[in-house]
Amino acid sequence: MRDTNWAGNQIFTAERIFRPRTVEQVQEAVAGAAAVKALGSGHCFNDIADCPGGLHLDLSGLDAETVVDAESATVTVPAAARYGDVAVQVHAAGFALANLASLPHCTVAGTVATATHGSGRRNQSLASAVSGLDLVTADGEVRTYSRHDGVVVGLGALGVVTRLTLDLVPAFELRQDVFDGLPWDAAYEHFEEIHDSGYSVSMFTNWARDTIDQVWVKGPGRPGADLFGAKAADGPRHPAHAAGIPADNCTRQLGVPGPWHERIPHFRLDFTPSVGDELQTEYFVPVRHAVAAMEAMRGLGDRLAPVLLTSEIRTVAGDELWLSPFHGGDRVALHFTWQPDQDAVRALLPVMEERLAPFGVRPHWGKLFDQPADYPKLADFRALADELDPDGKFRSPFVRRNVFGER
Repeated sequence: MRDTNWAGNQIFTAERIFRPRTVEQVQEAVAGAAAVKALGSGHCFNDIADCPGGLHLDLSGLDAETVVDAESATVTVPAAARYGDVAVQVHAAGFALANLASLPHCTVAGTVATATHGSGRRNQSLASAVSGLDLVTADGEVRTYSRHDGVVVGLGALGVVTRLTLDLVPAFELRQDVFDGLPWDAAYEHFEEIHDSGYSVSMFTNWARDTIDQVWVKGPGRPGADLFGAKAADGPRHPAHAAGIPADNCTRQLGVPGPWHERIPHFRLDFTPSVGDELQTEYFVPVRHAVAAMEAMRGLGDRLAPVLLTSEIRTVAGDELWLSPFHGGDRVALHFTWQPDQDAVRALLPVMEERLAPFGVRPHWGKLFDQPADYPKLADFRALADELDPDGKFRSPFVRRNVFGER
């Protein structure tokens, strides 16, 4: 039985784990359990994936295939499929997913359930690509949903997802260029231009230095040798390059064109993702507050930097998914990759959230945060959860705290 999450900072407390081979076995297990939770890659940093005293379902052994439908431009995948594996199959068929996260190692169902995302002013979260899914509800029945905004970002609170259908676009190529030393004043003045300079753009900083360490531009064309004062890097970079971490596990840089799935993620599928031994936090604020939010974090720079490996600034396009942090409009993502010191991180979270509170901050569901946010459709989601799971077998402590407001 898997004892911890990916980072090792959360110990799973399920009584047992079951690896079903068929959807019928999933149905039987769910119907007979008092508490149940599907377990994905474990790449969450809080207790969202835990199921105290209950049943963990490992869906990696489900007898299901990834199927590309060229006529409808969709791909149907088993819940535990990894994005990196799906991408290779999709690309071979001449298609692409419109966006990918930084890590290709995560499962599709887990990524979608927490509204995980990549970057790009016009790129929505990965959950927005879901056109349909199969959900095993508390009574053991399979319900099929098509473009239902309430069930996609479900946090595991509605049932066990066994299959998803994702929209596709034609395959494309990108290059990846990295720039060093972007002045903060230039970042403020030209924020939108910088984030419009590529298909996907990320800034990396520790919030305490005089310049932004790096800007990664993933796009179809050559951005030049200078980006608003930042200079083209003279070699490959890791996002935490300033901390002395080599770029061996990163995707190809230095402007070499390649397939979308080998450039959009920051990290390669065949290597340990990111740093490995780390914690993560991420907050989202409306794009109109980008500069003010960055200034607020810079005001904490001397406190953040000693605990950080690196911090990433991205943009994500808005959507209408009920519990998506991007519901209602485009947002700036402020991502923090921490040293593995949970006590120090936990002490900083309330301070950070207080500084970001005036900007309507929402946290990433799968990462470390102190207080949940409110959502316009939260009452509708609670009602849907009550309908599909009247006895609360999917209502984990995380869901009770952060969705239903129980303490």
